Amino acid sequence: MKPQATKNTHVTWPTTRREFLAQAGGGFGSLALGSMVAWDNARAEVPEIDPLNPLGQRVSHFAPKAKSVIFLFMEGGPSHIDLFDPKPALERWAGKPLPESIGPVFTPMGVGGNTLMPSQRKFAQHGQSGMWVSDWYPNVAKVADDICLIRSCWCDGINHVGSVCQMNTGSILAGRPSLGSWVSYGLGTENSDLPSFVVMCDAGDPLGGPRNWGTGWMPATFQGTPFRRDGSPILYLDSSKGSDKRSQKQKLDGITDLDRLHLQGREEDTRLAARIAAYELAYRMQAEAPEAVDIVNETAETQKLYGLDEDRTKTYGMMCLRARRLVERGVRFVQCYSGSGSQWDAHGDMEENHGRLCPRSDKPVAALIQDLKRRGLLDTTLVVWGGEFGRTPMNEKTKGRDHNPYGFSMFMAGGGIKPGLTFGATDEFGLKAIEGRVHVHDIHATILHQLGLDHKRLTFPRDGRDERLTVNGGRVIKEILA
Repeated sequence: MKPQATKNTHVTWPTTRREFLAQAGGGFGSLALGSMVAWDNARAEVPEIDPLNPLGQRVSHFAPKAKSVIFLFMEGGPSHIDLFDPKPALERWAGKPLPESIGPVFTPMGVGGNTLMPSQRKFAQHGQSGMWVSDWYPNVAKVADDICLIRSCWCDGINHVGSVCQMNTGSILAGRPSLGSWVSYGLGTENSDLPSFVVMCDAGDPLGGPRNWGTGWMPATFQGTPFRRDGSPILYLDSSKGSDKRSQKQKLDGITDLDRLHLQGREEDTRLAARIAAYELAYRMQAEAPEAVDIVNETAETQKLYGLDEDRTKTYGMMCLRARRLVERGVRFVQCYSGSGSQWDAHGDMEENHGRLCPRSDKPVAALIQDLKRRGLLDTTLVVWGGEFGRTPMNEKTKGRDHNPYGFSMFMAGGGIKPGLTFGATDEFGLKAIEGRVHVHDIHATILHQLGLDHKRLTFPRDGRDERLTVNGGRVIKEILA
């Protein structure tokens, strides 16, 4: 075969399939080497964990903006269209099917026969920022200039279990460590007498149960600690009858000595190390935890601010107030579920469902932001509000809305986030995020970043792979950072 001359007079030789494979195959070794080097570099970022003090405070990757996170989780999928993202086009298209120009849409209940349904809420712009908030959240509207509204969130799951799991762990599949566990793993705790990660629910467990605050394949010591609404915040924390503090301490010391003796030669068994740490933490919490959640010394004005004097706001108000008291005492991550058990799931009647759930959370959420701000804690506390997804602009042949993972709203406040900013947008109907799209992995990457952690460098070695919270994706949403 003759060589071919180009217009620059250079001679080019045709490449056969065999020659191409031979040349391309030579580069695979470089790829493998690069991967091995990158893997070794990543391993250097794995936090050094003392097995006998696994929650000891650790240094962040860079200077943090926030010390703690309070995640206000509205489980079931709050409707962004009826809360933060008004869509006038729905009025014009009321009763009509979704136009074909939107493209294919898949929802759990299907879209056949469903029609576009406008919101019955009244929207207004609030604060100097002019942020749009509906009349379902009048108290949150008053702190509009303190929050950053993200209107372009999206996720991968279409049902509650998978989507709640992803918002908590980064994956729609169960078995990975939760966001709070990654924070505890990366930073440890500022208060050795309290858990690093606390979870509170206003009803039963969220769908998926304790795996939403579990550690997956991480050591168990980094999992969340559920606090009960009534009575002692933690089960079995009270001292046994007839046991004074001295005798209890002697008993604990004896058990610890035996456990540590047994641990010698079994240092890889993280369960035993976690048990030792748990015994010691439980003993310290007997004095610290009851005081941390006891509001007896809170002023009447503060209790009223959170709505503790009203039946409908008392439960979530108490959780938000306790969350403030916990971060005030150095707890890293607090999660407060509203409507736990998927109660925000408004399939049948939008007005009835959200008309019941919104008043329960509106006042406590706004109070938390106000209270943190006036105490000088908002600068170092990142507040996150949102559910696992939003709701569709179409009805379900009823007065309700279906699950919408394609576009929904969340907001953040404090912790180095730009206040008064509305970021991103959905389409004219509020179905799909189209501008500044923010995936769950981006939300997680941003939360870690504000805590001084690089989501790509915070890794956990597992089966030859360095795992991270954001799996293989995620970017810090720099547009919302102050």
